[in-house]
Amino acid sequence: MSAENLLVILLVGLIAGWLAGLIVKGTGFGLVADIAVGIVGALIGSWLLPHLGIHLGSGIVPAIIGATIGAIVLLLILRLFYRRGRW
Repeated sequence: MSAENLLVILLVGLIAGWLAGLIVKGTGFGLVADIAVGIVGALIGSWLLPHLGIHLGSGIVPAIIGATIGAIVLLLILRLFYRRGRW
């Protein structure tokens, strides 16, 4: 992974974290933590989706979609642990 690819993943993660924070309401993590989750979610999405055989295409919009999916999954997992398994 080149430095350019990592920079794109981080920038897309910032957008994805914000979007995931809007979609998964009630997490209570705040904007800064949601952005950090978005960056980690972008890394998860860029690794997990191709392994599942899901290819969204190339470009910035599919990258944001994939990162948002990864961030939503991560927020839902964190929500389970943060609230001790209660929805």
